[in-house]
Amino acid sequence: MSFCNNNSTIDRCPGNINGNPMNGLCEKVCIQTTKIFDACMMQTSIDSTVTLTNISPANPTLPLTFVSGSSTSSVGTITALTITPIADRAGLSRVTATISIPVQIAYTDANGVAGTGTSTVSIAQDVVMCVPSGSVISPVIAATVNMASPRGTYVSDYTFSITCCVTVILSVQAPVNLLVPSYGYCKIPPCTEFSQDACQGVFDLPLFPS
Repeated sequence: MSFCNNNSTIDRCPGNINGNPMNGLCEKVCIQTTKIFDACMMQTSIDSTVTLTNISPANPTLPLTFVSGSSTSSVGTITALTITPIADRAGLSRVTATISIPVQIAYTDANGVAGTGTSTVSIAQDVVMCVPSGSVISPVIAATVNMASPRGTYVSDYTFSITCCVTVILSVQAPVNLLVPSYGYCKIPPCTEFSQDACQGVFDLPLFPS
């Protein structure tokens, strides 16, 4: 059993609310969490040239043939960040930044040996977002990223020219103490052990015919 596998009506477990959502509320709780003040998503296709490092296995036989590319983390690195309040749009700012996405490229070498290498893909962002100001705890800009590359061309050495399908979610966030209504502590159900018992289907049958 787990939260996702729990098909019973156990109270104090995450899931759909059945009936009156006010039933069971017992206290107001202060929780420490990350609050998202604003967020936006960009999805686009870009062409990028990447030079691989961390080649595995080492010293492949050139030339290389591109197989695929994908991001290795959902966390993007933000550089060259500027936040400029927009004078005639209260509460809004122009946010510019360069987002770097860590990627891994899969290839085969001239002998047909499969290998991988890592690199980064960078994309510029210039957007309008709500960035609160005037507080002791200042919000930060964070980037959640994904990159998939279905097509690429070998250039030379360990360099490829690739087509990138990029998703970037920018968010304005800050650590906060938030007061929320609570149903109390969560009840953790026991785990269900995975089983590949060959006799399970047989033993589930009725003992005698009906």
